[in-house]
Amino acid sequence: MKAIRRFTVRTVLPEPLRPLRELARNLRWSWHPPTRELLRSVDPDGWAAAGGDPLRLLASVPADRLAELARDRAFRRRLAAAADDLGDYLARPRWYQRQDPVRLPAAIAYFSPEYGITATLPQYSGGLGILAGDHLKAASDLGVPLIGVGLLYRHGYFRQSLDRDGWQREQYPVLDPNALPLEPLPRPDGTAVGVTLTLPGGRPLHARVWKAQVGRVPLLLLDSDVEGNTAEGREVTDRLYGGGSEHRLLQEMLLGIGGVRAVRAYCALSGHPAPEVFHTNEGHAGFLGLERVSELSGRLDFDAAVETVRSGTVFTTHTPVPAGIDRFERGLIARHFGDDGELPGVPADRVLDLGAETYPGGDPGVFNMAVMGLRLAQRANGVSTLHGAVSREMFAGLWPGLDPDEVPIGSITNGVHAPTWIADATLAAIGPRLGGEEALALGDERTWAALRDLPDAAVWELRRVLRSRLVDDARVRLRKSWLRRGADRLELGWTDDVLDPDVLTIGFARRVPSYKRLTLMLRDRDRLTALLLHPERPVQFVVAGKAHPADEGGKRLVRELVRFADDPAVRHRVVFLPDYDMGMAETLVPGCDVWLNNPLRPLEACGTSGMKAALNGGLNLSVLDGWWDEWYDGRNGWPIPTADGADEDPERRDDIEAAALYDLIEQRVAPRFYDTGRDGVPAEWTGMVRHTLATLGPKVLAGRMVRDYVEQLYGPAARAHRAATDQAVRDLAAWKDRVRRAWPSVRVDQLDAAPPDSGPEVGADLPLRARVALGGLQPSDVDVQLVYGPVDDADRITAATVRPLKPAAAPAPDGTAPYEGTLPLTHGGPFGYTVRVLPTHPLLASPAELGLVALPLETEGMTAGVLR
Repeated sequence: MKAIRRFTVRTVLPEPLRPLRELARNLRWSWHPPTRELLRSVDPDGWAAAGGDPLRLLASVPADRLAELARDRAFRRRLAAAADDLGDYLARPRWYQRQDPVRLPAAIAYFSPEYGITATLPQYSGGLGILAGDHLKAASDLGVPLIGVGLLYRHGYFRQSLDRDGWQREQYPVLDPNALPLEPLPRPDGTAVGVTLTLPGGRPLHARVWKAQVGRVPLLLLDSDVEGNTAEGREVTDRLYGGGSEHRLLQEMLLGIGGVRAVRAYCALSGHPAPEVFHTNEGHAGFLGLERVSELSGRLDFDAAVETVRSGTVFTTHTPVPAGIDRFERGLIARHFGDDGELPGVPADRVLDLGAETYPGGDPGVFNMAVMGLRLAQRANGVSTLHGAVSREMFAGLWPGLDPDEVPIGSITNGVHAPTWIADATLAAIGPRLGGEEALALGDERTWAALRDLPDAAVWELRRVLRSRLVDDARVRLRKSWLRRGADRLELGWTDDVLDPDVLTIGFARRVPSYKRLTLMLRDRDRLTALLLHPERPVQFVVAGKAHPADEGGKRLVRELVRFADDPAVRHRVVFLPDYDMGMAETLVPGCDVWLNNPLRPLEACGTSGMKAALNGGLNLSVLDGWWDEWYDGRNGWPIPTADGADEDPERRDDIEAAALYDLIEQRVAPRFYDTGRDGVPAEWTGMVRHTLATLGPKVLAGRMVRDYVEQLYGPAARAHRAATDQAVRDLAAWKDRVRRAWPSVRVDQLDAAPPDSGPEVGADLPLRARVALGGLQPSDVDVQLVYGPVDDADRITAATVRPLKPAAAPAPDGTAPYEGTLPLTHGGPFGYTVRVLPTHPLLASPAELGLVALPLETEGMTAGVLR
């Protein structure tokens, strides 16, 4: 008989075992092997049955086993040591505490729509969530005072299975928060903290605040499935990326607006320092800026409040395509932010302006969350060097006066949390040479260089151990998948021999949008089959990935791959494992010799799965996109050539690039793997593995990434926030208004840098004078710059150098001012220069911030003068 209601009953632990609950509730266990091993030893069989979830384990341990452990002095000593170690981890000063506090924020609030901390807290769908989880873990290891903010999805993301035909099916298990590593955020009277939003018509939307503890970092998750909400209100946080447009809008309002309110409540109750910096991880949380504007509405007008908010806000974009950005109908936004909706003190028309696509090609009928995020953040970044360039191009319309390469969007390349993603066998092999946990947190290149001395035989044995574990795990998962697909156990004897622990293993596992090209490997099935069944150098593939439930095209790609893998002729050499999650990745990623990534370039923002492979000595075989474009060095894997000239014919492009992939595997990858010496070890291959570990190891760390955020973005944002006093932001808002009104009259009237009669020579310095019409502005309001360098055939400056020009005299009565400097001739051949004017102010992050540039009238772009 089926139960009408389900809830979780907690086990009462004997007094000597009470520290187990704290160890299980702090998610540090998920990346701390000694704690995990202690929890497993409570009941090894129960640990396996609980899927490695310590709370499920503790809920199911028999009372007599708990009593036995309570009497076990050796276990109690181990438990006390683990509890002391956690206490030391939480209290001891770390990297952040050793920095100059004057230059760093007291706290940072980090907002993300999803978090991949551990498979036992399924609140993620893919790379964005895993990245957010790794960000929190690395911040904890470094001592960065971060507060995470997200939503609690009662169904999480979907569980994937396959039907007999290979079609993806989705199931949404119901999650009980009381069975998860969460606690309601309590008030002093014991009641749970909640936040409330006002929906159109005055309807309330309530949410409870839960807290997960991620090492030193609190993670606040908002849950709308509470009494007092309508049925529709309770479903706002039902599932990740579910529902229609208004459903998504309500999720994002709750995340941004409700999230700020949750942070304020948490800080007031816990004594945690209030955040000086707010970090928006993708546009989903962009409404946090509006809530902060609303908080200031009693003492600042809208424009000044926006300047205050901008000063302390960081915006990270993760998408390289406009289609990946959330956009809502303007009427829907106006209705929710009108007088009877949320934030009544914030004018709805000003809200709409923040998200308006005012650039050429923009849609006047939509509200763009990324555009709002950029307008409400003074600092923004992409997640790899190439993605930063793509983002500058994609959003260049917001800064119409600038060339795309000068758009103020930087880049910090993503990283992965080493203690989470390094397999235990890898850590045993390389850990002693690295010298402790700080090497995994800080990424000192000199420390990692010690891995160059790993013996060939040890490297090869490590790779075989990891590959064998993957083979064993894949066989178990494949058998379970076929049973769910309706197969009889007697039909599945063949699964015992799927894959081979001595065969070159290539992995491909990620979400399945079309641009990631799951099925590129199937373009020439005969050639792929020949690679799989090669008599001397066979190859095997392990593939996994989920298509979004609404993406029928993605589901067709999954079915196409599954059907190929079902063929009895090749099914021992290629497998598709359904329901890819963090638990599967812990074995799959380290176990592959080669990690395959073949997106349409440049549509992969970063691609961190290849970083996880590299941390375990896996070699990357990838299109030069995302992080791989930046760090491929010729010895850490292979680049897949791209047919950039065939962009207009996708079928032809896929054919060309698939052929290049087959060539690489057949002619370079497989021969190197199988080219063994008399000791049975492929020396060139193990040399590439060693080089990968030593050189990529320190680069791909999330610790390196978080330190980059602290030094390049969080610190400057905190200092800007402190400088943004009420009077300063009032003055800044008035200054911006004055500059924008005056700018149409600002121009470069005269420009002179005549070369000598004998012709210019490299190394010479030419005197240069310019006269600038200031349009009523003062010289202190502008930055007059000389821009120079080599030019191409269209007279575009290709490698520009910028230097300031100095005022030569006070402005004349007509409002013009002379400027002067020297033009250094740094290159031979065609050479060009121009002079431009940008606004400048001490509170701007860069002169490019306003997107205003004045150039000489006779030029287009930066081509005022050309010397040949």
